[in-house]
Amino acid sequence: MRAALPVAAVGGALRKGGERGSGSAGPSMESCDLGDRQDGSIWRRKRSPAAPRGALVNIIHSVKGYHSKAIRFLNVAFDSAGDSLLAGDYQGNIYVFDLNGNRFSLVQRTMQACTALAFNLRRKTEFLVALADYSVKCFDTETKELVSWMRGHDSSVTSISVHGSGRYAITTSTDTAQLWDLDTFQRKRKLNVRQSVGIQKVFFLPLSNTILSCFKDNSVFAWEFDTLHCKYRLPTPVEGSALLYKAFAVTRDGRIIAAGGKSNQLHLWCLESKQLTRIIQMPPKVRAVRHLEFLPDSFDGGSNQVLGVLSQDNIMRFINIETCKLLFDIGSNEEGISTAAISPNGRYIAAVMENGSLNLYSVRALTQEGNKPPPPIFKVEDWSKCTSEANKLTMRVTSGRSKRPCKSKGSKIQTRLMKLQVNTSLANKENELPGGLNKKRLQALLKGFGEYPAKYRMFVWRSLLQLPENHLAFSSLIDKGTHSAFVNIQNEYPIKNRRLLRVLQRTLSALAHWSAIFAETPYIPLLAFPFVKLFQNNQLICFEVVATVVVNFCQHWFEYFPNPPVNVLGMMENVLAHHDKELLQHLIKYNVTSQVYAWPLLETLFSEVLTREEWLKVFDNIFSNHPSYFLMIVVAYIICSRAPLLHCNQTADFEYFFHHRNNLDLNVVIKEAYHLMEATPLDIHPQRMLDDFIPLTKGQYPVFNKYPKFIVDYQTQERERIRQDEIEYLRERQLAHELEVKAQEHKAEDEAWYRKQEILLEAEEQRRKILLEEEEKLAEQRQRLAAVKRELKVKELQLLDASRRRFLKYQQDQRQMELNRLNDEIIRKASMREQERAATVQDVEVQWMELESQRQLFEQHLIKDQETAKKEMKEEVDAHRRKVDLEDHLVQKLMKIHKEDKQKPQIVAEENLAQAEQKLLDTDWRLQALHKLRHDDQAREKRYEEIAKLLHDNRVKEAELLKAMREAEEKKWEEVIQKKAQLEEEQKAAAAADEHRKQFLEGKMNEVLEVAEKLQREDGYFERLRDLKTGHTERGVELQQVPRSGNICLNDLSSLVPSSHDRRQEDLSRQEWELMAEVRRLRQKLTSQARTRHPPARLPATPWTP
Repeated sequence: MRAALPVAAVGGALRKGGERGSGSAGPSMESCDLGDRQDGSIWRRKRSPAAPRGALVNIIHSVKGYHSKAIRFLNVAFDSAGDSLLAGDYQGNIYVFDLNGNRFSLVQRTMQACTALAFNLRRKTEFLVALADYSVKCFDTETKELVSWMRGHDSSVTSISVHGSGRYAITTSTDTAQLWDLDTFQRKRKLNVRQSVGIQKVFFLPLSNTILSCFKDNSVFAWEFDTLHCKYRLPTPVEGSALLYKAFAVTRDGRIIAAGGKSNQLHLWCLESKQLTRIIQMPPKVRAVRHLEFLPDSFDGGSNQVLGVLSQDNIMRFINIETCKLLFDIGSNEEGISTAAISPNGRYIAAVMENGSLNLYSVRALTQEGNKPPPPIFKVEDWSKCTSEANKLTMRVTSGRSKRPCKSKGSKIQTRLMKLQVNTSLANKENELPGGLNKKRLQALLKGFGEYPAKYRMFVWRSLLQLPENHLAFSSLIDKGTHSAFVNIQNEYPIKNRRLLRVLQRTLSALAHWSAIFAETPYIPLLAFPFVKLFQNNQLICFEVVATVVVNFCQHWFEYFPNPPVNVLGMMENVLAHHDKELLQHLIKYNVTSQVYAWPLLETLFSEVLTREEWLKVFDNIFSNHPSYFLMIVVAYIICSRAPLLHCNQTADFEYFFHHRNNLDLNVVIKEAYHLMEATPLDIHPQRMLDDFIPLTKGQYPVFNKYPKFIVDYQTQERERIRQDEIEYLRERQLAHELEVKAQEHKAEDEAWYRKQEILLEAEEQRRKILLEEEEKLAEQRQRLAAVKRELKVKELQLLDASRRRFLKYQQDQRQMELNRLNDEIIRKASMREQERAATVQDVEVQWMELESQRQLFEQHLIKDQETAKKEMKEEVDAHRRKVDLEDHLVQKLMKIHKEDKQKPQIVAEENLAQAEQKLLDTDWRLQALHKLRHDDQAREKRYEEIAKLLHDNRVKEAELLKAMREAEEKKWEEVIQKKAQLEEEQKAAAAADEHRKQFLEGKMNEVLEVAEKLQREDGYFERLRDLKTGHTERGVELQQVPRSGNICLNDLSSLVPSSHDRRQEDLSRQEWELMAEVRRLRQKLTSQARTRHPPARLPATPWTP
C-alpha cells in the first residue's frame, strides 16, 4: 500500500504537526533539580494531566561547588505497571521516580556509568543495571543492597530484555547475548557470533516463549525459549527495500515487528506469516532511525497501532502504522532527544535529552484524542498486483486525505473505504471486542465461511474470550510449583513429547492451585489437553483459555461432584427427547444413558471423535455463541448419528461409537446445532439455565467455588491421607529394603570373612609345607656347601704347601746369591782397602774440623734459642711455661757401609736429638704452668661461688669464709706437691724409656756383631772380628760413663764397622762423644738457670670486701 503526496506538502504537514505536538520545554514546564538530595518530591504544584504541550516536568541533576556542572542522564526504564520510573546517570546514580506518589529517591550509587536498565522483574523491588565494566548487577530498591552480580560479557551491554514472567533476562552486547535465570542469577545459555557479523539486539517476544535475535547482516532468527531450537528465520527483504537494521520494536501481542536503520524507511514484518507486510517511508528529513517503540493502548488488544520513531535529528515522531498519519512529535533541533522509554500502560513518555536532562511527557496531553471530534474519512488504497513489490508495500506518512496514485499499466486498483461510525448503538458497543473486532461481524463471517481463517484464528479466539492476560497472577500460580495431584501424571498419560507433557503438567497444576476441585476432577486432563497442544508456546494464554472454558462452557458441571453433571445431562436429554424421541427411546431400550452417549463428548470436548481441523471448526462456533451452544452441538452430533446408533444393540457398541472417530459430516452437525438453538422451546432450552459469557477478571482471577466443597475437601483430605500413607509405606518399604540390603551385606561380609579365613588357613598350610621343603633343600644345600668348602680347604692347603715350598726354595736361592755377592764384595773391598787407607786419614781430619765448626755453630743456635725462649716467657708470664726440648730420636741404621758414609747422618741425628730434648723440656714446663693456671682458675671460681653464697646468706660469716679460703689454699699446695711427685714419676718413666732404648740398641748391636762373626768365620777374618769386639767393649764403657739424658748419638756406631784404622781414628770418635755430652750438660744447665730466674707464677687469693 502506498499513499502519494508532494514532498512540500509532506514537509508542511510535518512542520504543522511539530508545532502542535512539540514536546520542547516551554516557560510553563516545571523543572526539578535533584542536586545532592537523596529523596524528595518531583513537582511542587499539582500535576495536570493536560499539561501544556504534553510536558510534565524537566528533571536535571546538577552538582554545586567550585566547578558547578550537570550530570547527564543516560538510560531510563519503566516498571511493569508503568507508574514508576528508573533513571541512571553518568556517575552511576540510580534514581526511582514514583509518578503516582510524586516522590523520587536515590536507590544506588554504582560509581560507574550505566549502559542499560531493566525494572520489570518478577520481584517488583528489584532491578537490573548494566555497567561500564561489562557486568550486570541486580539491586533492591527498598533495602538498597546488592542482590547479585553477573559477569560474562567482554564488551558493553547495550540492552536488557526481561521475559513476561519476570524470571528470565537476556543481556546483549555487540559480540554475544546471554540468557540468565533471575531466580538463581546463573547463566543458562550463551549466544556467540562471528565478529564480522555482530549482534544488534536479542529480546523476548511478548506473550510467548520466543526469543528474537537480530544481527548486523539484517538476518532475524526466532528461537524456542525452552529448547533454544530455531523456529524460523525472516526472509531477506525484497529488492530495493533492503536497509541496515539498527532499531526494532514489537507490538504487545507479538505479531508485528518494526525495523529501521540507516534509511528513511521502516519495515513492518508479520511474525505469523513471516513476511514483510508494509514499508513506511518517512519524510526526507529523516535519514536514519535510532530508536523505535510502540505506544501501548488499553483498547487495542495488544495490536499497537502507534509507533514512535526517533531519528537522527533527535526528534521522536509518533505515527499510525495503519493510516501512516503523523499524530505528534516531541523534541526539537534545539532540545533533541537521546533516547526514550514509554510506560507499559501508555500514559507517560520519559525522554533523555541531548543536554543530559530528563523530560517526562503525558501521552494523553500529547494525543488529545478524547476531546477531538472523529477524524475525517480517509482512504487507504491497496495495490493487489504490482510489478514492483517495493512500491506495492511502501506508504508515505501524511497528515491529511491521501490521494489516489497514478495507475500503472496492467495493474488493478481496489479501493476500500473505511468509514468511522460516529453514532454507535449500545448493542454494537456490547458486541465490540478487544483488538478492534466486532462479535456480530465475526458471527456473520463464521456463518458465511464455516470457520475463521487459520492465520487469524488464535487472535480471534483471544478477542472472543476476552483474555485478561494476568501475568502476575499466573506467575504466582506457576511459582507454587507442581501440584501433588499431577506429580506422576506421566504414568497415567504417557505422552512421548516431554515438552508437551511438561506444559500439560504446569497448566493442570496452575488450575489445581487456582481451585481445589480441579485437583480431584479425573477428566480435567482430557478437557485441557487440546488447548495445551494448541497453545503450548504460550502457557499464559493456554491457562486462561482453559479457565474461561471451565467457567463459561462448563457451567454446573461440578455441582454433583464426583458424579457426572446430571443436571446438564438432563437438559441435553430433554432437548434430544423433544427433537428425536425415537432415537431416545432406542437408547433407553438398551439401557444407554446420557452418561454413555453425551458425557464422553463433553468431558473430552470432542477431541476423541474429531480431527484437528474439525475440532478447530467446532470451537470457532462454540466460542462465537452462547455457552448453551456447546450442549446443542453435542445433541446435534447425536441426532446426526441416529442412523448408525439405531443399528447398535449392545452397550459396548455405543461406548465404542462415542469414543472413536466416525464418518460424519461436521458442517451438517454445526447447522443442526444452530437449528436446535432456534427451534428448541424456551422451557427446555439450556440457555435458560446457563448464564451468559463472562470473561475472566483482570488483575486477579475470579474465585471458582461452584462445587460441593465438603466432598472436595474430604477427597483432598483422603488424597492427602493416602499420600501420607503411601509416603509412610514407601519409607517403611525403603527402610525394610535397606535393612534387607544391610543384612545381605552383613551375610556377604560374613561369608567373605569365613572364605577369607579358609583361604588364609589354606595359604598358611601351603606356606608351612613350602617352608619345610625349603628347609630340607637348605639343609641339603648346606651339606653340599660344607663338602665343597672342605674340598676347597684341602685344595687351599695343598696350594699353600706348594707355594711355601716354592718360597723356601726361592729363599735358599736368594741367600745363596747373597752369599756369593757378599763374597765378591769382600774380595773387592779387601783389594780396595789399601788404596783407600791414605784417603781415609785425610777425610777424618777434615771431618774433625767440620765437627768443630758445627759445634760452634750449634752453640750460637742454642744461645739464640735461649733468647727466644726468654722473650716468650716474658710474654706468657701468667699463661705458659717453657716447653721442654724434644727428645733426641735414636735412629740406627744397621747397614754395613763405610765409615765415611756414616759420619754425616750421625751428626744430623745428634742435632735433631738435642733439639727434641730441648723442645720436650719446654713443653713439660709450659704444660705444668697451664695445669697450674687451670687449677687455680677452677679453685678461684669455686671460691667466688662460695663467697657469693655466703654474702647472700649473711655478711657475718666472713671469718668462716677466710678460714675456708686458707683451707683451700693449703689444699692447693698439697696439689702442687702431688703434681711434683707426678712430675718425678714421669721423669722416672722417661729414664726407663731411655734404658729401654739403650737395651734395644745394644740388642741390635749384638745381632750385627753376630752376623759379622759369622761372616768372619766363613771368610777367615778373625783378627778383624777381634778388633770389632774390643772397640764395642770400650764404647760400652763410655756409654755407661755418659750422664743419662735419654739420648744415644748415632756416632757411637761408627766404630762398629769392621776396619783396620789406627788409633787416631778411635781418638776422634771419643772426642766426638765427649763433645755431645758437653752439649747436653750445657742444655740442662741453661734450663735450670731459666727456671730459677723465672719461677712459675702463683696467683694470690683475691680478698672480698663487703
